[in-house]
Amino acid sequence: MLCRELNIRTHLSSLMLAGILVLLPVLSHAEPPTAPSDPAFQQAVEQVVEQYLRTHPEVIEQSLLFLQAQRQEEERERTRQMIATKQAELLNDPYSPVSGNLEGDVTVVEFFDYRCGYCKRVAGTVTQLQQEDPNVRIVYKDYPILGEASVLAARAALASKAQGKHLAFHEALLASEEEMNQETILGLATAVGLDTKKLLRDMESPSIQTTIERNRTLARELGINGTPGFIIGTVLVPGALDLKDLKNLIRQVRQEKS
Repeated sequence: MLCRELNIRTHLSSLMLAGILVLLPVLSHAEPPTAPSDPAFQQAVEQVVEQYLRTHPEVIEQSLLFLQAQRQEEERERTRQMIATKQAELLNDPYSPVSGNLEGDVTVVEFFDYRCGYCKRVAGTVTQLQQEDPNVRIVYKDYPILGEASVLAARAALASKAQGKHLAFHEALLASEEEMNQETILGLATAVGLDTKKLLRDMESPSIQTTIERNRTLARELGINGTPGFIIGTVLVPGALDLKDLKNLIRQVRQEKS
């Protein structure tokens, strides 16, 4: 489950290619009229393809499913390689807030938006994970994709880091059901003990916007197009995770290390 906009396209060329690939064994037993470049041969191929697909429509679905699975695996491998090359930005960016055990043996990186409903749902799970696993480290990547209100909340959260109250403010922002605006954000800041005048000044720091832009670039490079998005080890998991899934992924990383 992600907060994002979906774009669905139909690839007709892939469909025809898939059908022809499936038909090659059939065609190999036929006598070609003359040569592959001959119009008569091409017409014969077209007729065989059309007839075969009419009588075996399930081939189209099977071929598309195969191509989809192949492309998904290729994308997963590309993502794994990209994560491996971006370890410094993911794990050790000094501008990204961190919580949990700062020396933890496994790091969970979360890309999120404070206005994303799925991020709000999974927030309690991330908090519980830190309470139950004393060796986990969490890195927060502000990735505001739902408008200017999301950007405003991200800037405030990043600015709160200077006052040492990021985690409390972060959790308060995600727990809030009110619309994000300056009044709401400052009210939550006051409730967790932040100096709001300092917060407003720090929100204007160029480094805050630079951090957000850097997170956006990193997300695009990793293929993250929605929130939340979790990176654990070299695995990218889009969407909200429950506590069991998070713990299983962390366990796998620990097993790989050992």
